[in-house]
Amino acid sequence: MGAEYLVVAGWGIFPALVMTLKSFLAALEKTQAVLWVTVAAVVANALVNYALIFGHWGAPEMGIVGAAWASLVVQVLSFVLIVGYAQWATPEHQLFVRFWRADWEAFGEVFRLGWPIGITALAEVGLFAASSVMMGWIGTLELAAHGIAMQVISLAFMVHLGLSNAATVRAGRAFGRGEIAALRHGAFTVFGMSLVFAVIAVVVFLVMPEVLLSAFLDPRDPDAPAVMAIGVGLMAAAALFQLVDAAQVMALGVLRGVQDTRVPMVIAAVAYWVIGVPVSYLLGVTFGLGGVGIWLGLAVGLAVAAVLLIWRFLRWRPVPLAQA
Repeated sequence: MGAEYLVVAGWGIFPALVMTLKSFLAALEKTQAVLWVTVAAVVANALVNYALIFGHWGAPEMGIVGAAWASLVVQVLSFVLIVGYAQWATPEHQLFVRFWRADWEAFGEVFRLGWPIGITALAEVGLFAASSVMMGWIGTLELAAHGIAMQVISLAFMVHLGLSNAATVRAGRAFGRGEIAALRHGAFTVFGMSLVFAVIAVVVFLVMPEVLLSAFLDPRDPDAPAVMAIGVGLMAAAALFQLVDAAQVMALGVLRGVQDTRVPMVIAAVAYWVIGVPVSYLLGVTFGLGGVGIWLGLAVGLAVAAVLLIWRFLRWRPVPLAQA
């Protein structure tokens, strides 16, 4: 039990530390280092898991427990690499000088800015979790197709999420310098880049859904054709909300860069849960549209969020518009 507690404690500490340092480096626009540390962690994770799960290269065969230890080892390795790079690349920030002295004022500022971001993320994750629950009510095949389609669209969403994080960093730096014109120009540039990729994703989802879905299906499975048919319909619905999903996450990123997090939190919670979830239930369950109806409800919630968040950004004026 002692070893198990050690693994749990490590998972409670090191991922948070790694995430914090990665965000620190990203804010300084040192994203190359974050990328390569992540790539190194992926490779190390595969190797250490292979060794500890199956007992290769002289390591003990630990099964699923080995997977837990491997994950902890990789998190510690990531922490060491990211700390080493941060110390080497940003000596002027003196990250670990008198770190044992609490700066309660800074803690308060970070908490006031961060807790609405956490609630916003929880609301969005909860929206898609609720869609999975409702899909399970409809049937197991629908749930299987939903899980596969979610994996596909999540890959596309990572591009928008990365652009959103870049928008947060660039908007925050421009906001700190008081360069409001540059802030707006950067925001519209990121919106445009996200729009282009969203259009490409729409075309791919509509033209070749079978190719994307087949990577997750065993053709020998007798249920594969049914899951594929349901999945194709879901991919068509996903194509509908690519644009609005990209728009809402871009707007969230820019607004966070200018330290506007509380109103976006309320907008997201209302759009996702007061509108998105009920509409999904009505279309998918009550009106019998099935999985496609649930995903159309998601699109409605994301669309409302996108419109309100973009409207919020367009109305954000720290200085008169003529000066911006």
